[in-house]
Amino acid sequence: MGDVAVGAQEGHGEAERPQQGPEGLDRPQGTEGTATEPEAGDSDPGPKKQRSFWKELPLLIGIALILALLIKTFLVQAFSIPSDSMQNTLQRGDRVLVDKLTPWFGSEPERGEVVVFHDPGNWLQGEPTPQPNAVQKVLSFVGLMPSAEEKDLIKRVVAVGGDTVECKGTGPLKVNGKDLNEPYVFAGNTPCSTDPESQFKVTVPKGRIWVMGDHRQNSADSRYHQEQPGGGSVPVDKVVGRALVIAWPVNRWDTLPVPSTFGQSGIGTVAAAAPAALGLLGAAPIVLLRRRRRSTRAL
Repeated sequence: MGDVAVGAQEGHGEAERPQQGPEGLDRPQGTEGTATEPEAGDSDPGPKKQRSFWKELPLLIGIALILALLIKTFLVQAFSIPSDSMQNTLQRGDRVLVDKLTPWFGSEPERGEVVVFHDPGNWLQGEPTPQPNAVQKVLSFVGLMPSAEEKDLIKRVVAVGGDTVECKGTGPLKVNGKDLNEPYVFAGNTPCSTDPESQFKVTVPKGRIWVMGDHRQNSADSRYHQEQPGGGSVPVDKVVGRALVIAWPVNRWDTLPVPSTFGQSGIGTVAAAAPAALGLLGAAPIVLLRRRRRSTRAL
């Protein structure tokens, strides 16, 4: 008991010494193992920890898929060429990019354009439809792969609403009385075929187009559907868009411009006459009104 009492008395006679920290720094007694809290005025939280790439990857994929879906819906879509009807301009297996934007602004197909359109009336009846797997369905839905299930066709527009298009004998094909020079027609083919269905003279109804394949002797186009409503022509609202480029395979990359034969003088006379006539009718009342005012002033 005495030893303990003495020790307690000695402790009261000495000043308390700060304990040494592990790095040799003085540390107040009783604060060992506690973290130092930041002071109220400390505004530097330190560097932020960056997100892991693997955590951001699903977000990036999601954004990419949404953008691809929007592009496919409103801008551009890829289509696969399933047949030989557009040789040699397009080969079986080519992938083309189709402009879907301009139709949204009221633009209509023009002569010479290569267009993709929905089947207007069982043109593809009896044709086999590929059965894609689940992955192909997803990729085609977002536009990263051509759709295999949609019943679409691709042909060249040779005449538009109001035009008169004619095939007699083996050709040449005539539009509004003008012979077309068609270097894009498949080698060895004639512009017109001699079978009865290919002999015609048709005036295309307004709001419709007349389409033909470049492989004339191997294309079931407008010529072979004249018994259907519209006389073989295709409604403009069935057109998906204009094919602009061959995007795949790489060695086939090329643009699809309008051939110069469709720009020859006089071929668009019929189409141009309508706006001119409407303009004349609109101007007539103005001219008559001005003449009446002049007569009134003279009196």
